[in-house]
Amino acid sequence: MKDSPKSSSETEDKLFHSKITLQIKGKLIMLDDPCVMGILNVTPDSFFADSRISDDERQLLSKAEKMVEDGAVIFDLGGYSSRPGAVNVSTGDEIKRVIPAVRSLKKHFPDILLSVDTFRHEVAKESISEGADIVNDISGGELDHNMIPTVGSMDVPFICMHMRGNPETMQSKTEYNNIEKEILSFFNEKLNQCHKAGIKDVIIDPGFGFAKTTSQNYRILKNLSYFKTIKNPILAGVSRKSMIYKTLDISPEEALNGTTALNMAALINGAKILRVHDVKEATQTIKLYKNIYP
Repeated sequence: MKDSPKSSSETEDKLFHSKITLQIKGKLIMLDDPCVMGILNVTPDSFFADSRISDDERQLLSKAEKMVEDGAVIFDLGGYSSRPGAVNVSTGDEIKRVIPAVRSLKKHFPDILLSVDTFRHEVAKESISEGADIVNDISGGELDHNMIPTVGSMDVPFICMHMRGNPETMQSKTEYNNIEKEILSFFNEKLNQCHKAGIKDVIIDPGFGFAKTTSQNYRILKNLSYFKTIKNPILAGVSRKSMIYKTLDISPEEALNGTTALNMAALINGAKILRVHDVKEATQTIKLYKNIYP
């Protein structure tokens, strides 16, 4: 019996689930699809206590080594907590936290891609100069209009997240007429800005928990495939967030099982990168996903 011809939707799905290619400082990098980004927070106040790393280099490297062993392809290093209501940190203090960590991580793990989680172009520029490979901006360039031109000039990919306001004000900005359409419009505008600035690769992140209510977060997760019309890789960051622990009436420390469940939903609906605290479990989730959708 002959195989039936592939439908246009099957062809589109095949294209959508192709590998990710990133151009970084003149080099072409191909990533397995999907892949895991491990969170490294050099902050004293991140919402999940176990993710906090002091200025002890040994603690940073130990956590990073475990992530590599567990399957991380990308580190995401942050020096500014973006949890709701987070206190502002000066640019100078953020640089003091981030740059030594960038140097250490690139020295000890040169083959692991390093993303720097910042919305300040000064932090991004210095981090890239010290070896960072990707810039992850929770505001998509909205909080610092020099960010997108800076990333474009330094020839690295840009993770563009949707958020309204800033970490101190975002939870007061959750009114939408049609949340999917408004987020898609935001991304289209940002992609145009990125293209004009010379950014070759943009990864989009709908921003779970950022200027969204719990019900809005679940609506976006359910309809995540809506954003594949842009044809840019989608990053999903739901790890241990309030949309899980508040719904289940538990603490962030108890939210691993819920995180795994939502990560599988994100993969099924089109996510290519899972940003997580728990790399081993996310890697296992991807392996199971690939057995369902080879």
